[in-house]
Amino acid sequence: MDKVIALLVLSSLPQLVTPFVSSLRAEVKVKPQTSWIFTGEGTRLTCSVPDNGRSVWDYQWFRGSELLPQTGENFSLWKAKMKESGNFSCEGVRDMLLGKVYTLRSLPVDIRVDGGLAILQVLPHPGLIGQNMSMTCRVRRNSPVSETIFYKDGIEVRREIGPNAQLHLTNLRHEDEGIYSCRASWDTRGRTISVISAATYVHIGEVLSQPVLEIHPNLSGDNEMNLTCHVQYNAHSILSTPSINFFFYKNNNRLGMTPNKNYQVVKQTPGLYSCKVKVLELGFTTFSEPKQFGEDTGPRTTELPPLSSTPVPEPSALPAARPLTTPLTPKAPAHWQYTQEPGEGSGKFSEESGDFSEESGDFPEESGDFSGGSGW
Repeated sequence: MDKVIALLVLSSLPQLVTPFVSSLRAEVKVKPQTSWIFTGEGTRLTCSVPDNGRSVWDYQWFRGSELLPQTGENFSLWKAKMKESGNFSCEGVRDMLLGKVYTLRSLPVDIRVDGGLAILQVLPHPGLIGQNMSMTCRVRRNSPVSETIFYKDGIEVRREIGPNAQLHLTNLRHEDEGIYSCRASWDTRGRTISVISAATYVHIGEVLSQPVLEIHPNLSGDNEMNLTCHVQYNAHSILSTPSINFFFYKNNNRLGMTPNKNYQVVKQTPGLYSCKVKVLELGFTTFSEPKQFGEDTGPRTTELPPLSSTPVPEPSALPAARPLTTPLTPKAPAHWQYTQEPGEGSGKFSEESGDFSEESGDFPEESGDFSGGSGW
């Protein structure tokens, strides 16, 4: 009888166990790099869990909050349609003795399937302060572009004659952020065809993101909890990741010794918790937003500087900061460069003369209003 009872208890355990959420966060990468494609084209997303290969993970995919039927490390869109656009994310999942373990869901990747005739391709995107960026006008079917115009916030910043014009932005600054678009034109059968891309918001971010603190109480009843500090080091091409030091605080008092890991186990007590990230190579120190756990009525000290939402450079580590904004003028900034490279044509679209539909009968019906490109 004892064996029967034990068997019944063990068989009921999986129903009583709550799925465990790991402090790891899945990551998504897009191949090729561009996440804006024409209808009929394809792209592939890859999901991974940064645990140095210690565990074998399966993966599940989401578009917005919708759980998609596809599983596995790779997610592909083939002959994509406009309705398949969306914010894609993934999470890792693996089986354990007492149930499944899930990672935190990855940050979303915005995949846009464009039904128009021109796309402003921005690489890399988002841009990073101090790095470079390149913009190209892609035209469906690689039409023979003879002129390309680039716009920022509705103002023309560059006009190039010939195919494959590119707009290069070097040593990116905050004022380079804005809404960009492009127009490509070519002549055919005695008429000029001009196509316009949809407007694209180009974001210029920091190399080091603001940390995010997560608090996970231990469900085993030992009165402990895990503090995890998430930070993103943004770099498109690096030889090695710089050393990152993490510090944890309760009511502005530092907890324990300086750890070299992004998590710390502490007693489960009420208070206002935060974390700090310090990167010596970059000269950056940045704080998370404080997060309240439980009800705290105890005294607080003010040993630390006010919590900041942006990276704070160490003294003399970086050059003097530039203004974040500058007045818009039709003249391009001096640090921008413009080149035309040989190769296949690329550009964007709008009709300046003649009936375009007679010239392009083989374009898909999804392309919509030719004079305005594609919408968001």
